[in-house]
Amino acid sequence: MTHLTSTEIAGRIEDLYGAPLADLHAHAQDQPPGMLAALLDMHEHLIGAERSIAFHREHLARLLHPERQIGRQEVSHLLDGARRLAEAVAVRDVQATSVAAVLHSLAPVPAATPPPPAAAPATPAPLARPSTAHSR
Repeated sequence: MTHLTSTEIAGRIEDLYGAPLADLHAHAQDQPPGMLAALLDMHEHLIGAERSIAFHREHLARLLHPERQIGRQEVSHLLDGARRLAEAVAVRDVQATSVAAVLHSLAPVPAATPPPPAAAPATPAPLARPSTAHSR
């Protein structure tokens, strides 16, 4: 399952509110807490999770460098680093899924096509009056 990145989420927030993220942050600071502030906060948490993933991935890469010997002490560091990386990925996945669901629910609804004009009610045909002429 692919998740939206913080950059993609930022673009969707900008599209939804029609302004750059920096302007939205400034606007949200002057407003009482609301949906915009919540989305921006969720976006910041997503950025934090992505940074954590990058940090732990780089840390593991240093520990697993081909020229480095892996002894007993390093094994515990590797396991801890792998656990922390897995936690960061889980946090990112939850954040990305949550903010994407909220954005999806807030997506602008396409303009509805106006209903066709109501047809004028048909006027009932005049009732046939019995003819007073005698039939042959």
